[in-house]
Amino acid sequence: MDRGQIEQVLLNLLINAWQAMPDGGSLYLETANEILDEHQAQPHGAEPGKYVKITITDTGTGMDPAILERIFDPFFTTKTIGQGTGLGLASAYGIVRNHGGFIDVSSQEGIGTTFTIHLKSSDAQLGKATLMRASAQEGNETILLVDDDPLILNVGEAMLVALGYAVLVAKGGEEAVEVYRNHGDRIRLVILDMIMPDMGGGKTYDQLKQIDPGVNVLLSSGYSINGQATAIMNRGCNGFIQKPFDLQSLSEKVRNIIDASD
Repeated sequence: MDRGQIEQVLLNLLINAWQAMPDGGSLYLETANEILDEHQAQPHGAEPGKYVKITITDTGTGMDPAILERIFDPFFTTKTIGQGTGLGLASAYGIVRNHGGFIDVSSQEGIGTTFTIHLKSSDAQLGKATLMRASAQEGNETILLVDDDPLILNVGEAMLVALGYAVLVAKGGEEAVEVYRNHGDRIRLVILDMIMPDMGGGKTYDQLKQIDPGVNVLLSSGYSINGQATAIMNRGCNGFIQKPFDLQSLSEKVRNIIDASD
């Protein structure tokens, strides 16, 4: 399997489970080995044989049948703008299918949701993976993190603090402009979300540039750099990072921009 792609599938499902439990709940992850016969595999367009089954269950709000029927459709989402692109579950479905597996979902309103993934098992000898990873680059400057998603703010702030930075947060574009107007003299970098409901990343970036033409901005988005992100980058943005980002890539992007501005 492609380790990175399967990690992305699991991350998408875990984030969906978290968002389905706004008042808390329980999250279960189970694995098992299964042998599927032709009768079990055929409805999914899969081959019979040995599979690894991964089950992710939450005790969240659940989904009604109409939503459940479209849950893997590209761009279908029940989230408001800025909270999700609708690509997560469609992407997860495609990745699992490309691995010769399949993914199912069952849900009941007020009870919770279960995603079940079947991945083809292999009898080949397991190779030993060697992960060569540089140590995360640290710093002590002040960074303004801007995002309307509380999860991104919480996790992003924790990552930056772990790297040694002082962090200011803003829950949207208007708040970001106000924070920068008051503390711009000590903010070395702004990590700016592209899609936000009150004021989008493009307009926020333009207003930050009016306050300080030399502002350093790292654009952040769940979308690729193509399209709207490119337009903002062409106006002088210092860099781009795609969500969800890990500690290593975040540390490198941040350090490169700050060091280049010294």
